[in-house]
Amino acid sequence: MTKLASLVLRNAQLSAEILPGFGGALSRLDWIGGAAPVPVLRPYAGGEAAPRPNQLACFPLLPWSNRMAGGFSHGGQRYDIAPNREGDPFPIHGEGWQRPWTVAFQSASQALLMLERRDGVPFSYRASLEYALRGNTLVVTLEATNTGALALPFGLGLHPWMPRAPGTTLQAAAREVWMAGADKLPAHAQAIPEAWSFERARALPDGPIDNIFEGWDGKARIRWPENGLNLEIAADGAYYIVYAPAGGDFFCFEPVDHLINAHNMAGGPARHGLTVLAPGQRLRRTFSFAVT
Repeated sequence: MTKLASLVLRNAQLSAEILPGFGGALSRLDWIGGAAPVPVLRPYAGGEAAPRPNQLACFPLLPWSNRMAGGFSHGGQRYDIAPNREGDPFPIHGEGWQRPWTVAFQSASQALLMLERRDGVPFSYRASLEYALRGNTLVVTLEATNTGALALPFGLGLHPWMPRAPGTTLQAAAREVWMAGADKLPAHAQAIPEAWSFERARALPDGPIDNIFEGWDGKARIRWPENGLNLEIAADGAYYIVYAPAGGDFFCFEPVDHLINAHNMAGGPARHGLTVLAPGQRLRRTFSFAVT
């Protein structure tokens, strides 16, 4: 089995493994407060010299989340962005997940990673990604500073992958859900169907779901009755994405701060959660994963 360069954070309750060279991603997060380790996020199975991000446990989303319709216009200028994933016609998930990060600081329970993209087009930025174990909680802090010459809209988020069993439940209140068109971009918002209403804890739907929810209060809970674990998620964003293929043994609950394709939606990017950063300005988001 290929051994990847990784760093491990550990305290009395949690263990996290990070792959700085592969998007600064987590390859696993385990609860170790019991008799045996239990995966909190879907662990990377290993065995590849260059794992794909969707094989990992969690990766950062910056300087935007999910799909963008081929680029965007801002400040009177058009910026075209090429697709960055095989088989997808649109650029997706920004670019931080596809670049190596460097380790700026590491201790037994904390790590700070950095990414310099001063040559980025159109996004030029400096990013930091901090993982910190604090008791039963993993706190992830993601920050981006605009190092370019022009103001541009930035957005941040995380893309964690969770184990899914028949008894798994999700609770995450929201105001509405966006339905996607054939191109997988948001077409219109509507009231949340009963099968997708996670205001109270409920199992994921039997059919596939890949939609973004708006008006989130920033709090979510996932329960796995089979192993007795509960996961409390908190984030300072008003959107989340649920991706769950039918019959899969995993699902994704992605806390993000903006709508999919927000750069191109009516009303402008700021109306849909993006933050326009002038040169030198920074955007910071914090995400916490508390395990009981």
